[in-house]
Amino acid sequence: MLMLSLIRAFAVLVPWLLNLATWLVARSLNMPQPLVHDTGLFMFAQVQAVESRVGKALRPVRLLRQLRAWFN
Repeated sequence: MLMLSLIRAFAVLVPWLLNLATWLVARSLNMPQPLVHDTGLFMFAQVQAVESRVGKALRPVRLLRQLRAWFN
C-alpha cells in the first residue's frame, strides 16, 4: 500500500516538475514557454534519431561481417 501511494505521488509530481523546469528555462531565456517546450521535444526527437542510426551502424554482427570482409 505504501508503494502504491509513493507511485501515485511520483506520478503527480513529475508533470509538475517538468512544467516548473520548462517555465524556469523559458524565463531565463526570455522566451515563451510553449516555444521552449516544443524546442525541447524537437531536440529529443533529433537525438533519438541520431542514437538509433549510430546504434544500427555499430551492431556487433554487422561489425563482425565488415571485419571478415576486410580480411578476405
